Amino acid sequence: MTEVLAGHGLVKKFGATTALAGVDVAVGERDSLAIMGPSGSGKSTLLHTLAGIIRPDDGQVLLRGERSEMGVPPAEGWGRIDKLGENRLSALRRTRFGFVFQSGQLLPELPAEENVALPLMLEGVPRRRAVERARRWFAPLGLDGLEQRRPGQLSGGQAQRVAIARALAVEPDVVFADEPTGALDQTTSMEVVRLLTSVTREQGAALVMVTHDADVAAHCDRILHVRDGQVSTCSQYTVT
Repeated sequence: MTEVLAGHGLVKKFGATTALAGVDVAVGERDSLAIMGPSGSGKSTLLHTLAGIIRPDDGQVLLRGERSEMGVPPAEGWGRIDKLGENRLSALRRTRFGFVFQSGQLLPELPAEENVALPLMLEGVPRRRAVERARRWFAPLGLDGLEQRRPGQLSGGQAQRVAIARALAVEPDVVFADEPTGALDQTTSMEVVRLLTSVTREQGAALVMVTHDADVAAHCDRILHVRDGQVSTCSQYTVT
């Protein structure tokens, strides 16, 4: 496995509560990792720390191919993203990472194609070209003909497919999914997770997913079990 993103010795505290207590984790190209654990175990904190949404109190988050703030290539092609300034970190989240959340978080006033194109437009791609690039994702994700529909006109499963398209539109290195099937029924959940894992793998991206559903987690290559801020077990699966 060619590693893309790694966390070493990650520690995060919220007041007297230790959410992460020295966690080590790594994901590689085409790799899918499910993070599971009981409520308050630290699984969402781990995902948010790896994604640069929150900073660890100790430890490192490393991204292959990242450069320092001064533009100097890091040793062996790796760079610490937990030490980046806010502007650089925000840009990295827009260009190197994709996100899928439980509610989808689509903008209700925009049609589906513009929701998908939004990350591209935020990076300065002209609207027309961004929408053209966004439309390429609709057929592969089973959304053909829904380009002009607004989120309120989509089913829950369709909305999550649009969210997946938006996450992939920037051709990210890593896609982060936080309970992406939590608001869906079981049948739709299975359809969405199969699509999410297969399309990220096809694009060469890594997938890091938090889920409480063991059936959803079983679609990933590996399952990381977190308890009390520490990794308790890591299971490996052969995905077919």
